Amino acid sequence: MNVEELLEMMEETLEAGTIVPFSASKRMVDVDRMRDIIDEVRNNLPDEIRESKKIVNDREQIMQNARIESENIIQQAEERARVLTSEQEIVKRSQQHAAEILSAAQKSAKELTRKATLYCETILKNSEEVLGRSMADIKNTRMNLRSAARPKNNMPK
Repeated sequence: MNVEELLEMMEETLEAGTIVPFSASKRMVDVDRMRDIIDEVRNNLPDEIRESKKIVNDREQIMQNARIESENIIQQAEERARVLTSEQEIVKRSQQHAAEILSAAQKSAKELTRKATLYCETILKNSEEVLGRSMADIKNTRMNLRSAARPKNNMPK
């Protein structure tokens, strides 16, 4: 029998019960018969109902497990966020340090270029002065050679 049929049997048993004197809504029924029908109903309940009862009974444990799992997930997410933040801070510091090194290198390169330019200018100036004196010496030597090579008109013929 299915549950519907058993419920109809319960209803019929209640209707077939003897009315209690002075009470229209109360009846006397066969208690053993009603217990047998109730046992049959329990035996014929679908598995889903039994499972749902079990789930309801296990609900507190399920909720506790869910709370623990959610707390673990939150804790892991917070830890991951701390790690990522820390990694970002390291990257930020590294970038800042790299920018400082680059700035110092550029400043040093400018200073080195300025000093090299000044040094080259000094060397070239000195070379120019030495070459100028050498040119003057060469001109004087040439003029002396020309003068010595010319016939002297003051000599008697």
